[in-house]
Amino acid sequence: MGAGRAVAVGGGGRDAAWQGREWSSGLSWVERDVVRVAAEPGFGRWLEQVKGTGGCGQPVYLAGYSMVVDAGSGEVLRYFGTVGEPGGRLAVRCGNRRESRCASCSREHAGDTWHLVAAGLGGGKGVPSSVVSHPRVLVTLTAPGFGVVHRAGRCVRAGAGVCEHGRPVGCGGWHADGAGVVGEPLCRGCYDYAAHVLWHAMLGELWSRTVRGVRRALAAAGGVPRSRLGECLRVSFAKVAEYQKRGAVHVHAVIRLDGPDGPGSPPPAWATGSVLDAAVRAAAGKASVRTPYAPEVGALTCRWGRQLDVHPILDQSAADGALSGEAVAGYVAKYTSKSVGDSGGSDHPVRSWADLVSRRVSGHVRALMAACWRLGAVAELAGLRLRTWCHMLGFRGHVLTKSRRYSTTYTALRGARAAFRSAPAVGGNTVTVSSWRFVGAGHSPGEAEFARGVWLDRMQARALAAEAERGGGGGWWVGRGG
Repeated sequence: MGAGRAVAVGGGGRDAAWQGREWSSGLSWVERDVVRVAAEPGFGRWLEQVKGTGGCGQPVYLAGYSMVVDAGSGEVLRYFGTVGEPGGRLAVRCGNRRESRCASCSREHAGDTWHLVAAGLGGGKGVPSSVVSHPRVLVTLTAPGFGVVHRAGRCVRAGAGVCEHGRPVGCGGWHADGAGVVGEPLCRGCYDYAAHVLWHAMLGELWSRTVRGVRRALAAAGGVPRSRLGECLRVSFAKVAEYQKRGAVHVHAVIRLDGPDGPGSPPPAWATGSVLDAAVRAAAGKASVRTPYAPEVGALTCRWGRQLDVHPILDQSAADGALSGEAVAGYVAKYTSKSVGDSGGSDHPVRSWADLVSRRVSGHVRALMAACWRLGAVAELAGLRLRTWCHMLGFRGHVLTKSRRYSTTYTALRGARAAFRSAPAVGGNTVTVSSWRFVGAGHSPGEAEFARGVWLDRMQARALAAEAERGGGGGWWVGRGG
């Protein structure tokens, strides 16, 4: 339900609200709550707060005050307090990056990611524009196979035999992209769930060894000792993790070569795009890491899957069909709002076995969680903290990580936005004094409908603005803006 429709239902004051309750007896409980919210005193101001959060789905409510004081005279130049606000509180964004939790804040986070990645490819945010001439590639590293799973489109065709568990070894059917069976194993008994979650647990170390391997390969290509590679070039990167339908993480990474002083200096002439391409392929093929030995599973060797994609990133004047910096930034940014929930999992930590059993997840994901819970009790694997990261299927890394000199940081981007939003409307030497405390979070069902209406209205306005800017062209992408 959009905000406009809901406001019309609640118009007319308290008498109209009571009349509404009389004729709304046939409405759903969500619709009745919409009527209740619209009839509350101060509804208009509350709706302004919701619009101020961009339609945040899980807002945080604060109580307190903020005032701007003249540093010399002590005169209060501007004051805001929540005493006169609806419920005596102020709504602020939750800041959750997951689209499944909050579409509005996840879009803002994706916008920050776009700026972070784009700055490292085209300059800006403290990065010189000369980086467009540095060798850059987009790399996709995949997980190995842990068992045969159903695929979208024409599924697995492996004859008419059966496995040792009596399940067919092939499917041969056709599945739509959104079909629930996509990503599910043909036989859960044959699927190596232990190897799957342990590979996730070692993914961070596997990536670190891959980066070290890239540096070694570059040093060999340039004929310089590995210990002195930093004197002629540096490797910078930004990577994002993406859960596939089978619950396995793939890594998408932007890798850039800089000179010894970082993005402000060019790499040596021999460090070309083709040299970087070869170094990445060599490092990805050789990188491996072993899990701690445990009697239950032994010691497993973790490697990347066979599928490896390395594409050069060209400047903004690249020909059609080539990967440009902006396109890559959008490609990477869209994955930061995704989570294990998009693969049929859960975004909330698992607290107990009963909690795990009660989760509304797919059978395959539940089996992966169960493997984490079981192996998490093995003393030799305690350092992997598999139970803590059970809801993430053993993966314990951040969704996006980057090297220090790649570009700006999330903290800097958020700080700049906060400073812009809170910039005092008065000049001179001033001091801001604030005191805030947490008083609540989230929406009631009716409030959530209003917030969703605000969010949809904003998205429609952005779509219309983008179409007008293109002169009526088709299609639009929402992962970039803030």
